[in-house]
This record gives sequence, C-alpha cells and structure tokens, in this order.
Amino acid sequence: MPAEPKYDLSGEVIGVLYAVYNELGFGYQEKHYYRGIKIKLQEKKLKVAEQLPATLTVSGKFVGRYFLDFLVENEKEKLVLELKIAEKVYPQHIRQVLGYLKAHNLKYGLIGVYSTHGVIIKRVAN
Repeated sequence: MPAEPKYDLSGEVIGVLYAVYNELGFGYQEKHYYRGIKIKLQEKKLKVAEQLPATLTVSGKFVGRYFLDFLVENEKEKLVLELKIAEKVYPQHIRQVLGYLKAHNLKYGLIGVYSTHGVIIKRVAN
C-alpha cells in the first residue's frame, strides 16, 4: 500500500499563490490578488480568516494595532499568509510577519510576493 502524502498546509497555500498568479499574471493591485487567493483557499476547503487585528500594549495600555492578511487553517495546522506586491522579500516584510506570529502565538507564516519575475515565497518561523 502506498504511503500517505505528508499533510502540509504551507504546500497547499503555496500552490494557491502560484495558481492565482498564473491565472491573473502580474500588474494588478494587491486587493485583486487578495480576492483571488481567498477564493482559491476556500475552494480547497481551508478555513480562512482575514484582516485579523492584533493589538499592541505596554503596561496594559494601547500603543497600536495592525491587521494580518490571512490566517489559514486545516485540521492539523494554521499559518499566517501575508501578500505583497514587490520585487523581492524585504526585511520589513519578515519583521511584520514575525510580529503577527508573536501577537497571535503562532509558529509559522508565509510571505507571498508577486513580482514582475513571478512568485517569491518566504517561510517564516517564530
């Protein structure tokens, strides 16, 4: 009997990033890719939460708030997906996702960058 394939949420999400880019190509606003990614994630029956807020506090007092693009879940895993339109992954993108992971007490995130040269993927771990 063949072995079961490895259960990997990040692989599914990366496949979605490529599928949307291949279908639309480059040159659109982030919001259009965002909507396409949401559709494809839902087609895969993945649980998708979007624009989740994270509040930052010091000594219990509010200092700021930010919103992650997607929190994607299957039965075994969850990860943050942050979408960017850029030519590469910049250090501030990584810091941003690390902040999301810490704020939501999560281990893994993906940065998906749509560029003129194609899709760039960066995995981030907390």
